[in-house]
Amino acid sequence: MLDLKVLNMNGEEVGTLSLSEAVFGVEPNAVAMHAAVINYLANRRHGTQSTKTRTEVSGGGRKPWKQKGTGHARQGSTRAPQWAHGGVALGPKPRKYRFTLNKKVRRTAMLSALSCKVAAGEMIVLDSLELAEIKTKAMVKVLANIKAEGKTLIVMPSVNENVIRSAHNIPGVKTALTNTLNVYDILNYDNFVVTKEAVEKIEEVYSK
Repeated sequence: MLDLKVLNMNGEEVGTLSLSEAVFGVEPNAVAMHAAVINYLANRRHGTQSTKTRTEVSGGGRKPWKQKGTGHARQGSTRAPQWAHGGVALGPKPRKYRFTLNKKVRRTAMLSALSCKVAAGEMIVLDSLELAEIKTKAMVKVLANIKAEGKTLIVMPSVNENVIRSAHNIPGVKTALTNTLNVYDILNYDNFVVTKEAVEKIEEVYSK
């Protein structure tokens, strides 16, 4: 078993937590993590980019000059791509970038990301995370107490409006729930702050 110290919101050690090696101690699979990150970024794209072709640009209904005898190259419309204000040739059109990964790859990627955080010493376990009111200053103090410097991902077992809204305006800090956790966020943030209850939920889902 992997043992991590458990801190309170004052940064004091209040115990230890044994982590499941089946979840937090696997051999990281870089290929699976890369695939999961690419999948997440692709699925997040809206794919709404669009350009107008020569048939969609207004104007250009009349042939600019006759076909022969002018000395000019033949032209059929002033809205062809080579003309100023003409349509775009082979430009982007709305499309879907979404694709799916199979369940085994997704699971492997998640376990690998979690294990990387533990191995790198970037996982911080809190016994609880509760704020009496919505106050950014209070959340900044908690992060300073537990020495969570830099980009920080805070994972909670359930919705806590006080914590979420207190952390919302802190640059580089993001909150997430155990059921919305993804590989990209885990790898993208320097600190992985998680409560004991959230750890239990993660192990419950991924230890099967």
